[in-house]
Amino acid sequence: MAHGRCLCGALNYELDGPFTAMVHCHCSMCRKQHGTGFATFVVAPVAGFRWISGEDRLRRYQSSPNGVRSFCGVCGSAGPTTMAELGIAVAPAASLDGELGITPQSHIFAASRARWDAITDDLPQFDAYPPGFAAQAVSRPAVTPRAGITEGSCLCGEVGHEIAGAPLRMMNCHCSRCRLGRAAAHATNVFYRLDAFRWLRGEALVTEYKVPDARFHGVEFCSRCGSKLPRPSPERGVVVVPAGSLDTDPGISAQAHIFVADKAPWFEITGPLPRFPAMPPA
Repeated sequence: MAHGRCLCGALNYELDGPFTAMVHCHCSMCRKQHGTGFATFVVAPVAGFRWISGEDRLRRYQSSPNGVRSFCGVCGSAGPTTMAELGIAVAPAASLDGELGITPQSHIFAASRARWDAITDDLPQFDAYPPGFAAQAVSRPAVTPRAGITEGSCLCGEVGHEIAGAPLRMMNCHCSRCRLGRAAAHATNVFYRLDAFRWLRGEALVTEYKVPDARFHGVEFCSRCGSKLPRPSPERGVVVVPAGSLDTDPGISAQAHIFVADKAPWFEITGPLPRFPAMPPA
């Protein structure tokens, strides 16, 4: 049995194993909702799923004709989905505590991965759904890049933003707050000067959640679809942009893994990027 929760603790549920599948999904919809390069999901029999608390806080967004995405209405963390017709429950692995008795088995929608997101492990890769999965992929319209401008939006498209100029840095963060807030193996954040950022539309739909005992950490998300959105930080003079929210290439890739001492036990870090147990030296 695994216990699942969101960042603020409003959502609490249990999911009994055995887990039958675990995959990294790189589709644009997962990138939008989770705000990072990929989401990781586990699958188990639906009979083993039960709510402990917070079902009334759960919001749902119909992202495609056959797809529904759930999220906490308080903090925006992606939630579980039950598919009774298929007899399964699907949960973000990063929302579940501890060892899960399974590790990732493949990358799906690898053909849709972001240019800044490198796959460095040896797991099988599928361009879309794996063989035998009876579902139709959904295409999203591309955004034409503009010189000197990086654009982003939420999954439903109601919120849009842009940033002028070059980013300051880009990091993969494995801290527990980022993992719960993004419901992903790690957050990938791009930092820009605060005065380079502006909302294009939908600012009234942006919901903010500030972690009560954190100095800076918080989440901004679309209240309609749950997508993670940029978080201005006036006290630091920067805006923290979830890389998965971007529609155009920021011209940078992650420079390091940070807070790796806190990483998910089921996730293996591969590739040549530097790794720091906590915050890297200034």
